[in-house]
Amino acid sequence: MSVLFVEYPKCSTCKKAKKWLQDHSVEFEDRHIVEENPTQEELKEWHKKSGLPLKRFFNTSGMIYRQEGLKDKLPTMSEEEQYALLATNGMLVKRPLIIGEDFVLVGFKEADWSEVLL
Repeated sequence: MSVLFVEYPKCSTCKKAKKWLQDHSVEFEDRHIVEENPTQEELKEWHKKSGLPLKRFFNTSGMIYRQEGLKDKLPTMSEEEQYALLATNGMLVKRPLIIGEDFVLVGFKEADWSEVLL
């Protein structure tokens, strides 16, 4: 099984996650989240596959999230507006992301990754 690994290479969590993939011989295609920001269509598809609330796709500890006051703005935004916002800047998107044929993992939780990928 090969998966898409969406990361920001300078992110320490992404580095840990990438090492985990390599250590467990999981084949993956690497994608830089800022150089190749997810599109609205990709985000919709990933959100649907993940089964998670859309809010989980936001990098809530990121600088842009805090500067823009998104904690207060998100509850009043439609899903379409949230997808559009996420598609504007990869730094708004929670990372790393693992995209498989029928699943999406958001963030790095070793137990979840082991369950799905091993």
